[in-house]
Amino acid sequence: MFKLKNYKIQNVKNDVLSGTVVAMALVPEAIAFSLIAGVSPQVGLYTAFILGLIAALIGGRAGLISGATGAVAIVLVSLVKEHGLEYLLATTVLAGLMQITIGILRGGKFIKLVPQPAMFGFVNGLAVVIASAQFVYFSEDDITMMGIVAITMFTMYFLPKVTKILPASLVAILVLSFVVYAFGLDTKTVSDLANISGSLPSFHIPDVPLSLETLWIILPYAIIVALVGLIESLLTLSVIDELSQSKGNGNQECIAQGIGNTTCGFFGAMAGCVMIGQSIINFTSGGLGRLSGIIASILLILFVVEISDLIGLIPIGVLVGIMFMVSISTFEWSSFHRFKHMSKIDIFVMLTTTIITIYADLAIAVITGVIISALAFAWKHASIFSKTHIENDGSKIYDFDGVLFFASTTDFHQSFDFKNDPEKVILDFKDARVMDSSGAKAIDLVTKTYKKMGKALVIRHLSEDCRRLLTFSGPYCEFQEDDPTYQVFED
Repeated sequence: MFKLKNYKIQNVKNDVLSGTVVAMALVPEAIAFSLIAGVSPQVGLYTAFILGLIAALIGGRAGLISGATGAVAIVLVSLVKEHGLEYLLATTVLAGLMQITIGILRGGKFIKLVPQPAMFGFVNGLAVVIASAQFVYFSEDDITMMGIVAITMFTMYFLPKVTKILPASLVAILVLSFVVYAFGLDTKTVSDLANISGSLPSFHIPDVPLSLETLWIILPYAIIVALVGLIESLLTLSVIDELSQSKGNGNQECIAQGIGNTTCGFFGAMAGCVMIGQSIINFTSGGLGRLSGIIASILLILFVVEISDLIGLIPIGVLVGIMFMVSISTFEWSSFHRFKHMSKIDIFVMLTTTIITIYADLAIAVITGVIISALAFAWKHASIFSKTHIENDGSKIYDFDGVLFFASTTDFHQSFDFKNDPEKVILDFKDARVMDSSGAKAIDLVTKTYKKMGKALVIRHLSEDCRRLLTFSGPYCEFQEDDPTYQVFED
């Protein structure tokens, strides 16, 4: 939560200046994503204000910037086209309630299942998406804009090496806006994108029929919006965690995003999530506290209500240059150096996630990366080994090593020489682990086979949880003082 007593004068200055930069950078993004979704620019601007403010106040970590995003906007395109704005607002409310539920159930912890190569792929893919999205603002004859972009990038790269009194991005915005206005340079400005002037958002219950038919229309969109929003938010949280060497709270972020989106739906705004580009702008500009996000959201709505004409003078080239630098800093350049240390499957996961993020969908990209990594892990560990020896009393010992689960049950069953084994057989799992009910069923099957052949069987070193899952082998299990205590997943 926001604690003013923890703030120092330097922190306040950094957060205020950084929040100002972020607010200006939010304007074209909010407009662009509104147009993608097929709604008025004010809808996206309201999202940046409402969701941005709520997430800044109660989110999982300070410094994250939330608003309308391309990943969420794309999901809503067909809904708006077929059913209109009111159904979008109802979907936003439902998606927000889902996100709150996921946070309360502590579902944010599942982001740790995303492997590092998929994280690299996500970050690299988004960096490419951020950069490529800027080219729509260029035209062949706008040499002035190209020059403004180049000067902005030059300023953002070299000015921090000289002084850090003001964020380089803010200096670029102020100086180049003044130059363009003072000399009457012919180049695109924010006012050329759309008219951003408007009023404060007002409370509005989505005007849709309260029926099962409505629910079936919005439910699929709400599920995808909720998941895409949380995946992008939690992955961005992880990226900022790594940059800042601190730890955020994923479950709290889920709840904050949910509350913010639910509120958006009741105030005429579309769903959104954490924005990786603006979050990195905020971080690199010195905005490390919650005040930066609060300032950004409040200034944004002031731009809309009070000084839209002034904000309209900002050259698009400055904002494009800033986003190009964000793209460069977002890209995980070190991932190329890690190629020689990564396995082929990790390289494949990273490249696949990157490509799908660029050409398809963020959620699909991350889920694909997780599935490929999980299958690779299962394949790698789909073997369980055994060593055998004969005791003095003539009994045969099978000492198992490895993991017994659904992928290794075939190897496990083929380990036995049922026909030639002696009258007494001992299965020792001291160096093995049973991971799921498929493994337990495999033990049951082996027990049945030996019983049919009239041979005695003893099973050692299974955890109590595993023994509970056995439906046939229980009487053949011995209790040992050094039995393991692991739990078994019941599928």
